[in-house]
Amino acid sequence: MTSRRIFMTLAAATLLLAGCGKTVKPVEGDMSLGAGENARVTLIEYASVTCAHCAEFNKDVMPELMAKYITPGKIRYVYREFLTEPRDVSAAGILLARCSGKENYFKVIDEIMKAQGEMFGDGTTTNALPVLKRIGASVGIDEKAFNACVTDEKALTRIQDNVDKYLKEDGITGTPTFFINGKRFERKTGTIADFDEAFAPLLAGK
Repeated sequence: MTSRRIFMTLAAATLLLAGCGKTVKPVEGDMSLGAGENARVTLIEYASVTCAHCAEFNKDVMPELMAKYITPGKIRYVYREFLTEPRDVSAAGILLARCSGKENYFKVIDEIMKAQGEMFGDGTTTNALPVLKRIGASVGIDEKAFNACVTDEKALTRIQDNVDKYLKEDGITGTPTFFINGKRFERKTGTIADFDEAFAPLLAGK
């Protein structure tokens, strides 16, 4: 399947009615931080590296979430890759993070989100490719490896298959979307306080 057909398929898929998303099943290749699979609390974030709201969460809330809950191993955090406009850049960012290896995956995701202004500041995607290449180079991915990475048809198909799954089974239609222990979680304040309130009874075993 060509990348063009993949993105056309995504556009069509967004018109499907979303499921209720009451339970969230593990997905092969899930990228996670913090506690292991048997954690008392699992937070899943569906996000896109080209989503401005995801970048805002990454900047304003994620550092506190890491310090208070993820790094100390109090919760398991799972990041699930979604596609948002411009989808070709979104997919390239996902592929770059995957190609960078598990040890650099979250670093690359973070760097791409932080670079959204640089990539799209002029209202076009002209700067996106050079920025992604620079981020790739920072983790040892040269231009040849970068080009092979972001044109990997098998990997693009995997992304599309997962996005279709998230749309149909979990009801994901926008990002960021959060689930805590399999239940959709709606933020109220947009701050760490939302998670403090949600995690407290769960971590206490209530």
